[in-house]
Amino acid sequence: MTVTMTCLYCNRSASAVFFTTVRATSLLLMLLLGACSTLPPKDQSVSSSPAQQKPAVRTEPVRPKIALSEEILYKILVAEFAGQRGRLDISVDTYLDLAVQTRDPKIVERATRIAVYARNAEAATEAARLWLELDPLNPDAHQVLAVMALRKGNIDEAMQHLQNILQNSHDQLDQKLWMIVNLLGREKDKELVMNVMERLIAMHEDDTDAVYAFANIAARLGELDRAEELFERVIEMAPDNDNAAMNYISILQRQGNVHGAIKWLEQALPKRANNDFNLRMAYARLLTDTSRFDKARRQFEILTVSAPNNTDVLYALGLLYLQDNRLDESESYFKRLSALNIQADNASYYLGRIAEERKQYEKAMTWFQGVNKGENLFEAQIRIGLLMAKTGDMDAARNHLKTVTANNTQERTTLIQAEGELLIENKHYDKAMAVFDGALQTGYNADLLYSRAMLAEKMGHIDILERDLREIIDREPDHAQALNALGYTLTDRTDRHQEALALIQHALSLNPNDFFTLDSMGWVLYRLGRHEEAIDYLRRAMSIRQDPEIAAHLGEVLWVIGDKKGAKEIWETALQVTPEDSHILDTIKRFKR
Repeated sequence: MTVTMTCLYCNRSASAVFFTTVRATSLLLMLLLGACSTLPPKDQSVSSSPAQQKPAVRTEPVRPKIALSEEILYKILVAEFAGQRGRLDISVDTYLDLAVQTRDPKIVERATRIAVYARNAEAATEAARLWLELDPLNPDAHQVLAVMALRKGNIDEAMQHLQNILQNSHDQLDQKLWMIVNLLGREKDKELVMNVMERLIAMHEDDTDAVYAFANIAARLGELDRAEELFERVIEMAPDNDNAAMNYISILQRQGNVHGAIKWLEQALPKRANNDFNLRMAYARLLTDTSRFDKARRQFEILTVSAPNNTDVLYALGLLYLQDNRLDESESYFKRLSALNIQADNASYYLGRIAEERKQYEKAMTWFQGVNKGENLFEAQIRIGLLMAKTGDMDAARNHLKTVTANNTQERTTLIQAEGELLIENKHYDKAMAVFDGALQTGYNADLLYSRAMLAEKMGHIDILERDLREIIDREPDHAQALNALGYTLTDRTDRHQEALALIQHALSLNPNDFFTLDSMGWVLYRLGRHEEAIDYLRRAMSIRQDPEIAAHLGEVLWVIGDKKGAKEIWETALQVTPEDSHILDTIKRFKR
């Protein structure tokens, strides 16, 4: 017969062990009545114990014929009511007494489960041994005894019980293995569990399912090097096992080896058939996480062929095209999401950002007003206020921001920054400065200091900018944004280029793929006369994002070294996307006089 594998050590509430008192008692009465008749004649012996027969195939044990006496009924009621009232000690003792008295497998099973629930190791061991005596191949009884043996440090006994589960129950091997995974994965003595696992592996080293299950145990226990080895073995044994491949990638990520995961995927994907959706999705996401946006976009585009309406893929493509400032392509994907009415709030938010970028302010507000919930709701409300200011209604904009609910300190900071931003956008610099000054009177806030520093730069107050950014860096030496901003400003607005270089190098060590910082590095190298190095950094920045300011910088360096044709190509290409960008237009004006 087929045995259903369960794990006695899964988290369970009290109601999983004790039903309502009436239901539990009724159930047990039905079980007992099913086995009851008159007591057997005194000269009639009970059939021999199943433990002595050791059948190869498990069958339900024969239940003894017992009378439902007042004593037995009383004990059942006492045990159940005690369990309901939280007196597990009474419930355990009473059920254990019943188990020994009746030797009924159903009573013994319940005694074991309640003892396990009560975390009474001694009672659980005694009850489980009796259960096993009555039902030698029962996997649940072996589970309990395996755990109790492990907790006593008795590896040999634990191995006997685990091997019995693997050899004698009739479930599929993977079901039995995963029950053992759940069993071992919950134990606290990692070294002991790993010892048991290694012994099991040695017995099943040629079985793919077994090695895969044991790899998962190692992963759960945080033994990542061993898990990596085992997953590699599974992949070698079964190259098309996507689950093993996904787990292997996850282990590499947990070890901080993202580039190793990417390299493995780049080698594995070309060898696979078309059923590689999950692996390719993982590859695309890893590329995105490491700022390899062009490659990531190509992978997501491949995914759309097999899953044209997959919302995760459409959403990722919308974001990637928007990040690259390719608004038409981004809009098409977000409109598809909106039409599918899936992630509609997110789609509305980004469609609003696209319309805002195109200066279609009324259209943008309509999209933002369509965001009713989700992670972008707060930001959409902020954007509505900023757009009100852009359309000329400053008072309405500031009043609107006052109606937006801030749920935490960060959101309150964002509201202050938004009010400052809308004032800055309308060149009310003094009012914006007053907003930041007032907010900063309550104490240190890196975000507000940074915003005030950027405003000071616009006002020509480089001393204020440096003061605020220095305060951030003094308090947070690895604040990459402040390091880069100060380094760039010293490069662009002063002759303190060596000092700027040190700041930017520190920022780049923290964010090696940040295109803003790569641009700053290129710019400071240019100012130091290291033109070829500057071009390398600026091209790297451009490969990550086609930003008009980076294009202006790269074009300038190319022009200075004599590559005027290359400079014009860079500028003209950028102007096709942002024809009114002041960075490019001012640079062209300076060099074409």
